Amino acid sequence: MICNQMENAMSIASHLQELRRKHETLSTSVTWEQRQPASDPLRIVELKKQKLRLKEEIDRLSRH
Repeated sequence: MICNQMENAMSIASHLQELRRKHETLSTSVTWEQRQPASDPLRIVELKKQKLRLKEEIDRLSRH
């Protein structure tokens, strides 16, 4: 039982690490898009929505 709990915690930690990496990549993409002279506002909105979804998932998993 304890072994399964530890494996689950490690799995969640690994998943959180990957989500945080993706969130950071999206942050970089948003910044880059915003600095472009002919940036696409719809693309920026979509990237920000993806970022928010990741943030919500990170917050949800962090509470467990």
